[in-house]
Amino acid sequence: MLQAKILWVDDEIESLQSQKIFLENKGYEVHTLTNGFDAIEYVKENAVDVVLMDESMPGLTGLQTLARIKEVNSQIPVVLITKNETENLMDDAIGNEISDYLIKPVNPNQVWLSLKKIIDNRRLVAEKTTTAYQQQFTQLFTALNNNPDYNEWMDIYKKLVYWELEMEKSDSPEMQEILHSQKQEANTEFFKFISRNYASWIDPKNSAPIMSNNLLQYKVLPHVEKGTPTFFLLIDNLRFDQWKAIQPLFAENFRILEEETFYSILPTATQYSRNAIFSGLLPIDIEKQFPVEWKNDDEQGGKNLYEETFFKGLLKRLRKDNMKYSYTKVVNNNDALQMANNIHNMMGNDLNIIIYNFVDMLSHARTEMEVLKELAGDETSYRSITRSWFEHSPLNQALKKIADKKVNLILATDHGTVKVKTPCKVIGDKQTTTNLRYKHGRNLNYEPKEVLAFKDPRHAGLPTPNVNSSFIFAKEDGFLCYPNNYNHFVNYYRNTFQHGGVSMEEMIVPVIKMVSKVS
Repeated sequence: MLQAKILWVDDEIESLQSQKIFLENKGYEVHTLTNGFDAIEYVKENAVDVVLMDESMPGLTGLQTLARIKEVNSQIPVVLITKNETENLMDDAIGNEISDYLIKPVNPNQVWLSLKKIIDNRRLVAEKTTTAYQQQFTQLFTALNNNPDYNEWMDIYKKLVYWELEMEKSDSPEMQEILHSQKQEANTEFFKFISRNYASWIDPKNSAPIMSNNLLQYKVLPHVEKGTPTFFLLIDNLRFDQWKAIQPLFAENFRILEEETFYSILPTATQYSRNAIFSGLLPIDIEKQFPVEWKNDDEQGGKNLYEETFFKGLLKRLRKDNMKYSYTKVVNNNDALQMANNIHNMMGNDLNIIIYNFVDMLSHARTEMEVLKELAGDETSYRSITRSWFEHSPLNQALKKIADKKVNLILATDHGTVKVKTPCKVIGDKQTTTNLRYKHGRNLNYEPKEVLAFKDPRHAGLPTPNVNSSFIFAKEDGFLCYPNNYNHFVNYYRNTFQHGGVSMEEMIVPVIKMVSKVS
């Protein structure tokens, strides 16, 4: 391990020689200076891991020196050492992004602990993370092989996401690969579970998880109360791990009460899952009750133009049609800015529905644009770019505007997405749909082991677009390709994020209940 370089700045540095020797015996290289001017010049010319700095120095104070050092290199950690315990000084130090704050007199162990916390923190956290996952590995393996039910599957997926995020702290490629393999195995077993059970969930007489078609009835409308506006925010195509990436930004302004998941219906695609959410119906029933508005994949016209019409129908069936609500759909930046400017006018409604399309646009744009393939090349960077978008988005600014009012906020999505790697050949006629993770059509020819097939779409709660139509859904990380121009097609779409099929990432998605902190 490389020797860490410490710069210690104190106008009485001679009195600290014993502490300097103590740190050198612990393996640190310690350079000492007596004033802030020299410290600033030193960090311009030399690599420094941590600066230890006295606050009360003649010439430049510790805080003044801190500010100048941050101008030279904002990444250098600085530990302020002072006799002064006043709140103003502490506030100024924190405001200047101090890394630690020690009160004189300090003993050598205090200084050592502070350095260890700053310098060795990442390594220690990485080691601890690796050890903790090794202990959890067997428990997850056992859970996967104990025939989990739909609640246990949601728990398994949440744990895998937790470890995926934790492993970002680890520098062990071997453990990251083991986790990746365990997640692949989990998706293999999840596909088998869905294949066995999905058709039974469609029958209202059977026990079933919360799904797209009853999300509003059970997870949103019960929280709507007179006098407190409820905002239902649906961010299209938001996976559970992407929610975890933006969760800290929500937590700055809202108190998170419930962090749950539900199951997206199949296909895990916007025109099916989102229409099911707002209608409170399965697609087969939407087509029956709204034959003009419902559009199958092979029909002309927009597939998500009538969510508000479907929602009005749901309120009428539930005898809640006197509810005062607003409905806002954001599909571009201009819509987003208008929504942000108008959000105060929504405070008089019982329920405000906001559909926000950014993440879906990101996943599609990533497929088409080389620069986004670089920026979101893997799961970690895909989460990172989602966080960066939300942090700087008009949506975040709009939510901050209502955070100081008493409001309920429920965040959900319509489906997730999965990174596809394994091509699967499918042959169909001209009417076969072009989707990569699911297809429907007549006379489909495919390898049965590679897909979940419904010869009768009604068994999956889906309309039958044509006589003898069947639906097939890709499993795990598969994507469905035609034999024509096969190699080009495979190379173009491999390692892109797609949705419509059967995977934990697509089907097990977040629904989060929050309230403003003033509530």
